[in-house]
Amino acid sequence: MIAKAKSISHGINALNYITGVSANKKHPEKIYHICDNFLPPGIDPLGIWNSVRLDSLSRPRMKNNLIRIEISPAPEHTRNLTPEDWKQLWQDFVVEFDHQEMRDKTGRLLSPRTNLAGSKSTVWLHLESDSGIPHLHAVVSRLDENGNINNDRNIHLRAQRAAERVARKRGWQTAANIHDINRQSVSRDCLDVLGRMGKWSLDDYFTRLEAKGYDVKVRKDEKGIIRGYILKKGNAKFKASELGKGRNLMASKLEETWNKLHPAQEQQTKADSMESDIRPDYAAYRPDTRRVDIVHDDETHTRFISEQVMRVFDDEFDFREVENWAVLINEACYHFAVAMSFMSFLNTPVYVSGSGGASNNDLPKKRDDIEEEIARARRCAAAARSKIGIVRKRGFRR
Repeated sequence: MIAKAKSISHGINALNYITGVSANKKHPEKIYHICDNFLPPGIDPLGIWNSVRLDSLSRPRMKNNLIRIEISPAPEHTRNLTPEDWKQLWQDFVVEFDHQEMRDKTGRLLSPRTNLAGSKSTVWLHLESDSGIPHLHAVVSRLDENGNINNDRNIHLRAQRAAERVARKRGWQTAANIHDINRQSVSRDCLDVLGRMGKWSLDDYFTRLEAKGYDVKVRKDEKGIIRGYILKKGNAKFKASELGKGRNLMASKLEETWNKLHPAQEQQTKADSMESDIRPDYAAYRPDTRRVDIVHDDETHTRFISEQVMRVFDDEFDFREVENWAVLINEACYHFAVAMSFMSFLNTPVYVSGSGGASNNDLPKKRDDIEEEIARARRCAAAARSKIGIVRKRGFRR
């Protein structure tokens, strides 16, 4: 589920559009009223606009006096929803929207909690003209019934986070989840194509992807050399740079990736025999690991993550300074577990054997592996911080 929000000054135009009065709306018969808040029954768009403008006279410096919101759940989650269900979805969204406080990295309050629940609003359900996919439109007053302003700083982030939280509580896939799942599926298809190719050919690679149902768009430079490509399937679109591990499915690295998937037979045999030794099993206990119970989508997954990684998370989200440290560490551990599980699937190691006796080339580079693991942990911590936000404890600072 995704949501958009923006404060606007052209309120009458927005009201005419969402209620179907506007001449720009081709199918007003596909618009349904869901609910109003602090508005008299049967009021028309002009009446709503005049009511909001009258309230705004007490705040002459407030330029944008309305908030426009659009909520778009995935079609599979809304197939059997009744008008009452849509009303409940809106109310759940408002609760999550109002609950948030926006703070900067130092914990300074940037945007206090809003009060959409205590503000004038009108909510309507629209069906797309061609597909019939439903989505909600709402217009909310910037002033609540107590005369306080609903702060609009980073309001788009507030809407996105509210949608994510509602989706998680309902067990729905979020937009980020769906994109990541699709990205992994596309990466597997690309690797499968490379693995089945008897010899290297970029044209053959693209042809095989098209046979799997992908629309391939290549980007060439002025000399006609392919510098990049995009894969599209349905409404999903993926750049080569976001596929695979370490961008190993970019046009410039495809041949190298193909070579890694087709090593000499003796090298492949050795790799298979050592694979289980070099890939850590995060679901089983190992020395110098910490048991972590990761909660995601109302399910708990037990993983054993190395102490070095957990120390990175402990330092990033110090419980003495961060109010929501437990939630942030849980999110960071989830990102790390997903990343390492996916990377171990994609990573097909190639070993260069030494001649004569034993050679250091036959051994995994453990120091490099540890550094890579720690670097990935820092990226996962950054992802958790970006998604949830840090709430600093007031008063005591280390």
